[in-house]
Amino acid sequence: MRQVIMRTGRALAYLATGMIAGPIGFAWSLAAALVTTATSFTHLGGYAFLGGAWGTRRLAGIERRRAGWVLGAPIATPYLPVTGDRLRARVGSVARQPASWRDLVWLVLCLPIGLVTGVAGIVVAVVGLAAVAAPAWAWAVPNPHAPWPMKPLLTTTPGRFALTVIGLALLPVMLWVVRVIARGPARLAAALLAPGEHRRLVDEAARLAETRRRVVDAQAAELRRIERDLHDGAQARIVAAGMTLGLAARKLRADGNAAPDVDLARRQLDDALGELRRLVRGIHPPILTDRGLHAALAALAGDCPFPVALHGDPEARYPAAVESAAYFVVAEGLTNAAKHAAATVGAIDVARVGNAVRVEVRDNGRGGADPAGAGLDGLRRRVEALDGTLILTSPPGGPTVLKAELPCAS
Repeated sequence: MRQVIMRTGRALAYLATGMIAGPIGFAWSLAAALVTTATSFTHLGGYAFLGGAWGTRRLAGIERRRAGWVLGAPIATPYLPVTGDRLRARVGSVARQPASWRDLVWLVLCLPIGLVTGVAGIVVAVVGLAAVAAPAWAWAVPNPHAPWPMKPLLTTTPGRFALTVIGLALLPVMLWVVRVIARGPARLAAALLAPGEHRRLVDEAARLAETRRRVVDAQAAELRRIERDLHDGAQARIVAAGMTLGLAARKLRADGNAAPDVDLARRQLDDALGELRRLVRGIHPPILTDRGLHAALAALAGDCPFPVALHGDPEARYPAAVESAAYFVVAEGLTNAAKHAAATVGAIDVARVGNAVRVEVRDNGRGGADPAGAGLDGLRRRVEALDGTLILTSPPGGPTVLKAELPCAS
């Protein structure tokens, strides 16, 4: 009941202040339009337009906060940064934003809407409260000519208390009507003053540009890692094997006793082959291509030092990029759980949810994982490259949940 009363109070405050905000917004819009039009043929036209836009945006910001009283949260700001060093460029930057003109439309509409809804809401509230408080005031304004049934309700003591009972009975309806009246203009304000399609497209373009930059950086880092692993691992082992075989050849020519060197060279080549296989698995595990995501995750679970339960459809196949990203999400989650979290039990869930694949890795470790760690940051870049999301929940004491959602249209 308290929340209902608070919501009704905010709605009534919105309607009451709308009777003031409406005339102010309309007067400002009219004045800004007249001044801008009158100075448009002079050098002051650009300054007048920018000044008018500045004031309009401030008033629209107040309207967004006012509407938030009814909607539960302020409306987000839709403006893009004003660009340009010269006056003409700045004027064009403001004029090209649809939000600048939607603000003006709302300030004009705010006058009739604010007056009509404000009067309606206040009348409903005053009538309802007056009925509840009838015994305190009705005696002072007797009206013997009032029509029935108002005459007995207003001119007799039992009637006044009966009016109080009626008012209390209708109080929930009155509160609901006030909220409904306020909800209409608040939703219209949200439709006009909230970020529109233009802002959404601009934000999406910025997000894609940032994602592309992160993907390029991740690809460059991956190439450097592969080059470093080849140089420090397999390449060094193969060079050592070649040197050992050269030494064995000289011994064969001298005394024929080269068996130990040949055995050493064979072991070095075996180690190099193992290093190359590990490197290939770090780029794209062959089991993903051969047997699919479920089998690859089962192999990861089997190699984990603690029991891991795998839940999912063994026959499900997804695009190669999605399977690869899901595989590395699980691999990173299990590796972190084993190395840093002292986990004893884990679980992997893979499910198709609408047009996305949801992968979740859970463990009962100590928690406290850093979302900004190097490994998780690389995973996030890999997932974001597919327009997916990666969420880590790891409170101190655990459990840790690593969840990725990857768009999958097929």
